[in-house]
Amino acid sequence: MSRNLNAKIVIIGSGISGIAAADRLVKAGYNHVRILEATSRSGGRIKTGKLGDSIVEIGANWIHGPSEENPIFCLARKYGLLDPEALTPENQAIDIGGHPPWTSNVFSSSGQKLNVEDYSPALEMFAELLNESAEFQNQKGEPCASVGDFIRAEVKQKAAEKWKDVDPATRSLQLCVISNMLKVECCVNGSHSMDEVGLGAFGQYKTLPGLDCTFPRGYEGLIKNLMSELPDGLVTYNRPVRCVHWNNALKGENPVTVQCDDGEKIVADHVIVTVPLGYLKKHHSTLFQPPLPLHKLHSIHRLGFGTNNKIFVEFDEPWWDPDCEVIYLVWEDEESMVDQVPDVQRSWIKKLFGFTVLKPTERYGHLLCGWIAGHESEYMETLSEQDVTHDVTQLVRRFTGNPTITPRRTLRSQWFHDIWTCGSYSHIGKGCSEQDLDNMMEPLPPKGSQSQPLQVLFAGEATHPCYFSTVHGALLTGLREADRLISHYSSVNPSKLPMSKL
Repeated sequence: MSRNLNAKIVIIGSGISGIAAADRLVKAGYNHVRILEATSRSGGRIKTGKLGDSIVEIGANWIHGPSEENPIFCLARKYGLLDPEALTPENQAIDIGGHPPWTSNVFSSSGQKLNVEDYSPALEMFAELLNESAEFQNQKGEPCASVGDFIRAEVKQKAAEKWKDVDPATRSLQLCVISNMLKVECCVNGSHSMDEVGLGAFGQYKTLPGLDCTFPRGYEGLIKNLMSELPDGLVTYNRPVRCVHWNNALKGENPVTVQCDDGEKIVADHVIVTVPLGYLKKHHSTLFQPPLPLHKLHSIHRLGFGTNNKIFVEFDEPWWDPDCEVIYLVWEDEESMVDQVPDVQRSWIKKLFGFTVLKPTERYGHLLCGWIAGHESEYMETLSEQDVTHDVTQLVRRFTGNPTITPRRTLRSQWFHDIWTCGSYSHIGKGCSEQDLDNMMEPLPPKGSQSQPLQVLFAGEATHPCYFSTVHGALLTGLREADRLISHYSSVNPSKLPMSKL
């Protein structure tokens, strides 16, 4: 097969996976590459904003595992976007297993700041069980369907053994701390509840070494640098796609037609779809004609996609310790180890597990980022700024026991109501397996079809088998699909290529 540099390639979505795919194809010499972007900006779920004078991340927050294997880290280093400490060999060598060793302050709903010994047994037990949850991968017969069920069952059993001599009040507090940790994990996983995160394939997610770091001048700096390397005019903005007509019956030159919302029809040899899984779940039935194959549809339904939002809160003075990096808020009525609230409208704020502290203070002032996932988070998006500020103020006053604390200003994200995203990022749903992740990235038409191959390709974080939910995962999938096309057109017969290249 000759290397057809004139193949017409359309990429849907100008997030980092779409940009990475376009960059790889353009640098390989392809002349007809274009990106169609529904919104007026590039970056997708990488979105930087401002609160007062501070630069804050509305979307992607960290480089997870900033080390040599992480392409985001390598690009950020190349473009000079990181603080010096993030570049040190020590920083790259630390392996945190996905959970940074942050210094914490813990407050209770009765207005007490807890001592480390009050809550450390629960933290240790939870960390241990979370590690165990990742060990069922590829073993048939995990004991429960979800991570939430497994952790609750194990805590009950272990608490009966380890805490049998502990007084009831202390024991109750430990269980309430476990509830808080489950809420933390809802944010980490982008799920409503850990009862919705599948246990069997939980270990599919892999971490990279390196202490998570941020972009001092904003994550969007990465997007700007990447965009500057693409030819002008390659991205068409405000151009939503209505339908991808693939496998066109007339075996003409171009098997795919991309129909835009404004009526424009674009013919193509290949389309790389990089839309978020949340959007795919909602619109797959109208987005593809003919419909997606059943096995692919089932995987789209089984994989989880939830909402994780941020509420930035600025204060005149800190009410946390100078060395504090994360604040946990423990409700003392949650010994049943719950990670969802019974009445979302009345008590949505209970789902907010606490805050991360934005550092350094010289850069951010006294600024916290509150984290909230799930349906409570989706409900929060519907409230006015004043309502959110009021509820957060009452929460902080209650947990600190200080009735005068008043935030200077707040800002929140609203990812669920973003019509092009419909949430935040993907997780392993109940009943999910490795096969579902394989199905997500399988191109159309499926294997064994007699039609022209590689008409529709799929990229984006939810199509990465082990780095789903991350920016580096998204970027790698864009490169993967570009390389799939480059291999397809290389002089080597694609069937002779090793699988890793396809």
